[in-house]
Amino acid sequence: MESFKNIDTWVFDLDNTLYPRHCDLFSQIDKLMTDYVSRLTGFDRVEARKLQKDLYRDYGTTMRGLMETREIDPHDFLDYVHDIDYSELPPNPGLAELLVALPGRRIVYTNGSVKHAKNTLAALGINEEIFEGFFDIVSSGFEPKPGMAPFRSFLKDLMVDGTRAAMFEDIARNLEPAKQHGMLTVLITPQEGGNYTMEEWEKEASGQKHVDYETNNLEKFLKEVLKVIA
Repeated sequence: MESFKNIDTWVFDLDNTLYPRHCDLFSQIDKLMTDYVSRLTGFDRVEARKLQKDLYRDYGTTMRGLMETREIDPHDFLDYVHDIDYSELPPNPGLAELLVALPGRRIVYTNGSVKHAKNTLAALGINEEIFEGFFDIVSSGFEPKPGMAPFRSFLKDLMVDGTRAAMFEDIARNLEPAKQHGMLTVLITPQEGGNYTMEEWEKEASGQKHVDYETNNLEKFLKEVLKVIA
């Protein structure tokens, strides 16, 4: 982990990264997406869910797929699917302390909205002000990860030097642009024994070239990083 000594910018995905996948907060969003697609198309829930997941796989997010194929209002979609109960997330003061201890800047880069990110951080007991910036799906022009164009906008808008940055993310393919721009990449994998929502295609094989590190415990990993860079 000596390479982390060169890092001054720490980039974190939000969902299933800053909290474990088994917390399954996303299952609430997932159900609301199915409701939205069903209401939009008139499909029953089984048909709507299939379309939802096909669009997610093919376009990066269900929302982007609906924008391309149904011309929906993305703001309406985001407001609908993020109307969830955040109290299901357990506070994590230990993670908050570790994030504060990281030297340099901290940034959230999410396919969700800034509002959703801040609500999630509040539920986790993490002060949003420890993050210098938020780059969300609106900032990216509604083009989701792993699109290269929004990633370049992210680097430019937040003045990130990829060679001095590390990115933490729960979907392996979303780390490809980061690796191409010289960033250290950390894949957050699900913890064993938990119940959670995950598509088969998201369960990508380990050992991919654009993934430098893998961990199923973000807190434990950050503790090891801090030991090395102290």
